[in-house]
Amino acid sequence: MSQVDGMLKMSELAQRSGVSAGTIKHYLREGLLGRREEIVRTSRNMAYYPEGFVERIHLIKRLQEERFMPLRLIREVVSDDPERAARLIEIEDRILDRAIAAGEGSRVSRAQVRKQYDVPPNVLERLEELGVLTPGARGYDADDVKIIEAISRFRAGGYDEAIGFTVYDTLRYREALEPLVEEEVRVLLERLAGEVEVERAVEILTAGVEPLRELVGAMHSKLLLSALRRARGIDRR
Repeated sequence: MSQVDGMLKMSELAQRSGVSAGTIKHYLREGLLGRREEIVRTSRNMAYYPEGFVERIHLIKRLQEERFMPLRLIREVVSDDPERAARLIEIEDRILDRAIAAGEGSRVSRAQVRKQYDVPPNVLERLEELGVLTPGARGYDADDVKIIEAISRFRAGGYDEAIGFTVYDTLRYREALEPLVEEEVRVLLERLAGEVEVERAVEILTAGVEPLRELVGAMHSKLLLSALRRARGIDRR
């Protein structure tokens, strides 16, 4: 039993957290385990630590081992509100688990794709090299198939190499979307993590996928028409 109620000796903290005392001391030096005032020192060689440090250490190890985050960045993530940081991570992990499960369950083989869509094999290979398509051993996931279908329809409509359209045109969209998506994820997670339970947050984010596809598509169409009007000097009115 600890001599300070509700607090742990270093040996107990190491045992409960599954991390060595040396690692814990390193976390302390790096400012990862909260304020020094939370630690109760009864002598020069004896100190007691809050039980909450156990979960904090678990969170730090998770960020290191699963997210490969450096301690400097981890300190920024957990310094203000470690409980909120843990909720954010749980939401992210649950969404990823669902997405991976859904993707694995709907994969289409390379042979099926080649048979169903009129896209040359060298185009598919180049799209994979560019990271636009990311097939696995069992073929393409649902989003890959949607991209392939779109490219097939583009080519059928005349968007092909003969007039200068290549796989590199897809990179413009990816490069434009990446910062938008990063911002979207940041805002959504920040708003949801502190307001709703994890399961409800996952449901909200999952439910928004298809409406967001339609929103982006519709906004793109409006912007395209607007740009064409401007190019021809046509007043929108």
